[in-house]
Formats: sequence, structure tokens, C-alpha cells
Amino acid sequence: MTRRAVLRSLAKINLDLRVLHKNPDGFHDLRTVFQTISLADTIGIEFEAARGPFSNSQLTIDDPDGIPDNLILRAAWATLEAMGVAARVHFRLIKRIPMGGGLGGGSSNAAAVLLALPVLAGRPLSMEERLKIAASLGSDVPFFLLGGTAVGLGRGTELYPLPGLAPEPLLIVSPGLHIATPEAYRALDRSLTFTESSSSINDFQSYVRALIEGRSAGTASALGANDFEAAVSSRYPQLKTIAGKLSKLGAAGVRMTGSGSSVFAIFRSRKERERARTVLQRDRVFEGCRLVAASPVSRAGYRRLWRRQLAEHIEPGENAWPLPSRYER
Repeated sequence: MTRRAVLRSLAKINLDLRVLHKNPDGFHDLRTVFQTISLADTIGIEFEAARGPFSNSQLTIDDPDGIPDNLILRAAWATLEAMGVAARVHFRLIKRIPMGGGLGGGSSNAAAVLLALPVLAGRPLSMEERLKIAASLGSDVPFFLLGGTAVGLGRGTELYPLPGLAPEPLLIVSPGLHIATPEAYRALDRSLTFTESSSSINDFQSYVRALIEGRSAGTASALGANDFEAAVSSRYPQLKTIAGKLSKLGAAGVRMTGSGSSVFAIFRSRKERERARTVLQRDRVFEGCRLVAASPVSRAGYRRLWRRQLAEHIEPGENAWPLPSRYER
């Protein structure tokens, strides 16, 4: 029997991002606030159980962009191994989240597999096991197992959920620049002896307090920062120009997400956002840019989305997380 599902794999933005010292293991210590947004890739899955050990599995993918070392396949192999299941699984990927833009598309795709495959296979896989696999695939992947708004510490894999925020309209501007994360870190040039960590942590804590108290990313934005912005914008001045024009058009907050190159603007109303988008579409600076209207997705909204798209394969009214499969014995 073939079991099928069609998944929306949501993007994320970093409402705030501080890069502290570099650790001896080569990774930097981070402080960030993640937020899932409505922009999404689509992943179709066809699952059919097979006999024997998981190594007998056959995984294929339709990927028009030909993404090398696709995280969907890596996540699927790791999930099947953890469950001890052999299967034939075919994926169809439709990319809408710009690649190399700091929006977490690949990480979200990997997490979507971790959330859906155990349900289709009818095998339990604890959140702890999923989080371990997620962290091995990438620093942003664990967040997409939770969704909503969350503080990320360390490599970003130590997560602390925050209360949901007001549904403020967003405009995502993707200029089509593919900024590799290692390149962004080299431009930032944080060393083992970075001396401003304490000050940066204090500023980050002030931002998080404002976010919790006001429940508004737009209001808290005045206290926010992305440490990559200055370094990346110095190499790609177009990003600074984009941010400046968005601010002049009345955005309540403007920030680059991740290590770039996408920039998001927070507006007070949809009317203000659409007015800004109309103006930008006529601006030569934005030729070649992709302008996407989006909205934040809360943790409750994220879980409702997953219950809808896996409804056929879970028990009606099931509220557990991660979602248990109706096929479990």
C-alpha cells in the first residue's frame, strides 16, 4: 500500500541574530530569535514499506533545481535508519523559498521529512531522537520541529519557545544574491577572543524582554540587530539600499534574515504593506528582486497546519506532538 502526503514546508526569519565568540570546535556561539512565516516550499511524499533492513530502502526525488546533497534525502535516510524501516520513498519538491537567502528552506525541508515520515511509516520516533537527527543535519533544522517563535542559543539548536506574536504583515525582499554562510562568517571575522560578548548578550536579552512584553516584532525591532548585516552589506551595498527604501516606506522594522541575502520588513497593516510593494515594483533598484507578502505563523498555527496535511494518517482530534500515526501497532 502506498501512503501519500503533500506538505507545506515553511520558511523562517531571524527576528534578531547576535554572533558571539568562535568556539574551539569551529562553531560560533549564537543568540537568535526564530519565527516561522507563511512562505513555503511544497513536498509531495509517496511511501511504500519494503522488506529487510533499512539499507534496502530506495529513495528518489523530483527536484527541478537539482540541489546537490539534498537535505530531504539525507533526512529520509537518517529517519528510516532510526526507525529500522525499509521503504521505497519518492519525493517531489517544488521550491518557492529562495535558496541562499537566509530563509531556511533546506532546513525546513529536512524537518518536514522528520515530522512526516514516522507518521507514514507507522513507527514511533521520539522528539528527542528527531532533534538529535535534526541537529546532525544543520543548525536551523531543530527549530522547524517546533515552529512559531523561539529563542535559539549555542549553534541555534538549544531552543526555548516564546509566546506567539501579533500577526503583523511582512514583506520579504530576496535580491537573488546567494550568500554562503561560511562567506558571511569570514566577512564578520569573529575570533576566539571576541571581547564584546557580554554587551551583545545584554542587548539580546533586552530585545527578547521587549518582544515578550509587547508581543510585537515591529515594536521590538528598535532594540533588535543582526550582526551579519553590516559585514554582508559592505560587500553587497544593494542590501543597504533595499533596507533604507523599506524604512522610508513606513516599515515598523527592517532586518536582514540569517546570514543574508533576504531582507524582511514588518508593517502595521496589510494596506501599508501593499502600498509599499506597489512602490517597490516600480523602483529600478528592485529590478530582479522577488517581493513576497507573508505573515508570521504561530506555534499553534504551525501544529494545525501539520494536523491538516497529515489528517489522513493520524487519529482524528489527536493533539500530541510530534503527531502519532494511526498505523502504529
